[in-house]
Amino acid sequence: MGITGSSAEIYDVVGIGFGPSNLSLAIALEEHGASTPQNPVKSHFFERQPRFGWHRNMLLPSTTMQISFLKDLATYRDPMSRFSFISYLHASNRLVQFVNNQDFFPTRQEFHQYLEWAAAGLSDRVSYGTEVTSIRPVAENGSGAPELLEIEVRGSDGATSVVTTRNVVISTGLVARLPEGVTSDERVWHSSEFLAKFNARDPQDLKNVMVVGAGQSAAEITRFFYDTLPNAQVSAVIPSYGYSVADDTPFANQVFDPDSVDDYYFGTDRARDAFWRYHRNTNYGVVDSDVIRALHQRSYDEQVRGVQRLHFRNLSRVDEVKQEGSGTQVVLRSLLDDRTEELAVDALVFATGYDGVDPARLLGDFDQLFQRDAAGKHRVERDYRLISEAELNCGVYLQGGTEHSHGLTSALLSNIAIRGGEIADSIVLRRTERELGRASSVRSVGSVGSVGVTP
Repeated sequence: MGITGSSAEIYDVVGIGFGPSNLSLAIALEEHGASTPQNPVKSHFFERQPRFGWHRNMLLPSTTMQISFLKDLATYRDPMSRFSFISYLHASNRLVQFVNNQDFFPTRQEFHQYLEWAAAGLSDRVSYGTEVTSIRPVAENGSGAPELLEIEVRGSDGATSVVTTRNVVISTGLVARLPEGVTSDERVWHSSEFLAKFNARDPQDLKNVMVVGAGQSAAEITRFFYDTLPNAQVSAVIPSYGYSVADDTPFANQVFDPDSVDDYYFGTDRARDAFWRYHRNTNYGVVDSDVIRALHQRSYDEQVRGVQRLHFRNLSRVDEVKQEGSGTQVVLRSLLDDRTEELAVDALVFATGYDGVDPARLLGDFDQLFQRDAAGKHRVERDYRLISEAELNCGVYLQGGTEHSHGLTSALLSNIAIRGGEIADSIVLRRTERELGRASSVRSVGSVGSVGVTP
């Protein structure tokens, strides 16, 4: 799809971002279109990256997914989907071998290949290397409640275009979070850029490396450093007293079931608080037990050998990062006795998580039409559509940024197949209602005209 000039076509939906969430939506829309070829849903997606990619910089060797392969892009919504992980394995001639592995958790590398395979099957629906810069409402006939949205798009060459749609689904992902005053450079990295930054350095120059954080990414990077740099000193700076294990037991995992979204959305404030209080340890600031055990085993082996290059600095935090000449100095503060320690590092990795992107950045003045709650968060319908203050016949949907309204699964892979299907159903239903309303209006006008008045 070209992006110069202005498109006369009106889409049913435009997606902003083409990560797993909007990819799953595209599949749901495609499969709905396949069932009604006479009236397919017209959609298109815009993605800033030059090609499909999902956390590429954390595709570390042998790291595995934290969810079952059945929680793929489509299976929970439609087990017969041609876009399932099973279909991918069959197409790759690896289904038998995968079954022989007797493992529900594929490697992250293989799951990424699956996502690329699925995205390639919908390549005509997405424009890569493009960035949506604004969204504005317009009335279809120049008056009345806005029925259309104009999406301004900038291509990699800087040229802009405007596409028109009845609905938009915003799925712009997350933004890397660094401590205040810390900026990324050749020696200070965020986990989201890890492999790119690591591969740009000569491993021989990495004698002292440090990882900050207590979650899965921090532990995986620490293990990777230790295994890949056999002569380096590796420090793990952990704000807690060691890593905490992720609760992936069956009852706890029910918090990610599709039905839990209704329980959270329609629950009381006390019920929602209980979700977070009792179940944060399923995903946030926790580490899979196999990774914890692997790191502890490495530490214990060092004790047996009488050597140490793996250092766990528990109950500690980074107070300051200083650039001195060609080196980087890190000031650590112990939460035990408030003492500080200054260390020179060749690489400092912050695995400190992400922040959501407020859709107001794209919506601009249009955002004033949408309701917010007492905490300043957007109010969202059960179908993930923003609730407007005034009459609005076009829809703005969110994929991500709805943890406050829809619960823990909102930013995770666990429920994307169902969520994509629900958004697709909402778009199709509202289109049908609009078409029926217009047909009814035409019949009404026709019947009035047929009565007439005898001159």
